[in-house]
Amino acid sequence: MKLSRLLPHFSAAEMTFSAKCFAAAMLAMGVASWAGLPRPFWALMTTYIVASPMAGAVRSKAAFRLAGTLLGCAATLLLVPALVDAPELLTLALALWVGLCLFVSLLDRTPRSYLFMLAGYSAALIGFPAVSAPTGIFDTASARVQEIGIGIVCAGLVHSLVWPVSMAPMLVGMMDRTLADAGAWLRAMMQPPAPGASGEPPAAPGQQTARRKLAGDVSQLRVMATHVPYDTGHLKWTAQAIHALQHEVAALTPFASAVDDRLRALRDADGRLPADIERTVGAVLARLTGSGRTGPDQAGRPLPEADVAGLRAAARSLADATPAADAWSLALRTGLAVRLEELIDAWAACVQLRERIDAGLAGRRQPLAARSDRTAAPAARDVLHLDVGMAAWSALAAMVAICLCSAFWILTGWSGGAAMPMMAAVFCSFFAAMDDPVPSIYAFLKALLMSLPLGALYVLVLMPLVVDLPTLALVCAPAFLVLGLYMARPSTALIAMGLLLAGVMGTLSLHDTGQADFASFVNSNIGQVLGGAAAAVVTALMRSVSAEWSARRIQRRTWRELGHLPRNADDAQARLHAARVLDRIGLLAPRIAQAGGTVAGVNADDALVDLRIGTDLHALQRHAALLPGRLGPDILAQVARLFREHPAQSTTEQAAQAQPRLAERIDEALRSLLPVAPATQADPAAAAGTPDDRRRVLAALVGLRRNLFPSRPWLPTSTPTREALA
Repeated sequence: MKLSRLLPHFSAAEMTFSAKCFAAAMLAMGVASWAGLPRPFWALMTTYIVASPMAGAVRSKAAFRLAGTLLGCAATLLLVPALVDAPELLTLALALWVGLCLFVSLLDRTPRSYLFMLAGYSAALIGFPAVSAPTGIFDTASARVQEIGIGIVCAGLVHSLVWPVSMAPMLVGMMDRTLADAGAWLRAMMQPPAPGASGEPPAAPGQQTARRKLAGDVSQLRVMATHVPYDTGHLKWTAQAIHALQHEVAALTPFASAVDDRLRALRDADGRLPADIERTVGAVLARLTGSGRTGPDQAGRPLPEADVAGLRAAARSLADATPAADAWSLALRTGLAVRLEELIDAWAACVQLRERIDAGLAGRRQPLAARSDRTAAPAARDVLHLDVGMAAWSALAAMVAICLCSAFWILTGWSGGAAMPMMAAVFCSFFAAMDDPVPSIYAFLKALLMSLPLGALYVLVLMPLVVDLPTLALVCAPAFLVLGLYMARPSTALIAMGLLLAGVMGTLSLHDTGQADFASFVNSNIGQVLGGAAAAVVTALMRSVSAEWSARRIQRRTWRELGHLPRNADDAQARLHAARVLDRIGLLAPRIAQAGGTVAGVNADDALVDLRIGTDLHALQRHAALLPGRLGPDILAQVARLFREHPAQSTTEQAAQAQPRLAERIDEALRSLLPVAPATQADPAAAAGTPDDRRRVLAALVGLRRNLFPSRPWLPTSTPTREALA
């Protein structure tokens, strides 16, 4: 076998990234040494900590790291002088600070969380060594800020000026894949269904994959967009349109899911779709998926206002038609027409926003938004799923690990024991967002142990030969450049960071303190390993959860929200709720796969049912007064009770079977609205709402019946006359 096949192949981009990281590190080391700072290796390490293949991510991480360092240093300056005479209280205060910062960081799933996480463990890195030597804490904190600031500036300059890599290709490609996944779902709606798995409804080939990918795409796009304002190219001028596009894609998902469900119901009723529905819906979906960009290499066609109006008229004609059908078929047609109109509006908004992004990237004036900016794009904190309970529990686990390490250090009087609580804080913070952080902590510890021989070589053999910056660069280049190549790859970035930061650079920093000897080397590394091991043990005992447990917890959060929807919710709140549920679907999919493909009572399709129910409940709340008597409030109250009492391991349909009274009330409400008044005629019941309002409430009731009781047969009864409804 040829040697070339055994050696890894690195791309030009990976080699360029590694070279830029090394250049930034040497520049920071030179500036910090020239400035006479006591720990110049902190500046060197900072350049690698904030490194990223994309210039915008480097600049955003740099800004967050600088702010986090300042906040952590400020906390250290407040705590250490105040508690200098009580080391036990000082370590407890530092543990509480780390826990508080970790808790806040876990409530922000965007890259901004790095700011609060860093504020916590920066205080630990500066404060714990000061427990036994608190004098000069101000000078120490000031020096750390200067060293880290130099590293941040050097990394930002090198990655921004030397062959900067814009986020635009990656982010635009992600947006196009998101629209492509949405388009694949729409196209699959008209395909004949294939038999589904046991307990699941039939689904068209590829349809389940497309809609599950869509949820993950939207969540990933929302998180990555945090870096957009820091990009070096024109992408930063499109930040508003990118955020709005994320929101519109999330908003169209419940409409697409509802259209899909209504088509399935109509197909099941007669064995095939009625000819006029197949023709009209097929033409509408084909026009939608043929507009805009539905793939990275597809230009697509624009969607003018006139076309949108024509498509909406075609959708509305489905309900205005009067085929020889029973009342339930007419109700399904009306529900299909209403949701198809909403889907058309949402898709048109996505296409227009995509055109605005292209215009911004090209440096052209962006077209004015008419349809797309129907609501302001919400902040990520209002959309992304947050688990306050798990955030608090993770913070408590970190505090316990730090306190145990501190107690061992204080009781033994170990001179190098400060490394234990420091590393416990770092390990507990880095991996706290995972369901089970223990495997990642062990992987990082493994990298640390693997780096010990290399670290010993540097600290005991090579570093004594260094006399100036050029010789330092010559000595560091082999390890730094090779490990930098692996840092550029997501699959090996964690191990490479562990080898480089915890092992090599952590060892080299001993030269800053004049402790580059074998005893200090062993002492420091034992403290780091024991601190990481303590973090792993405490996390395993207190914090680790299975993928199944986490999936059920995410699902229960959706059910609780459905059981406590606000009574006066508007369209904006309904869209926010839809975006949150879609984000949870994106979180559920990998956990279900990790659990072996099935979790009792939880699956992504059931989450789509809950997504549709939320949309229907918001519509029914706004128009409940159109129903006679107490029908509207009664239905809303029973649905709320259903989700508040939802069994943990049951699907929504299974839980609804215990509420037969709810099904009867929904049917009663449907009959009170049938037949539907054509939109072009005056409605005798105008006092009870416009025809459009009555169609919307009817569509919401159809949705609730289909989502809660999909297998319940419609019982034909005498339909009230139009005069009786007036």
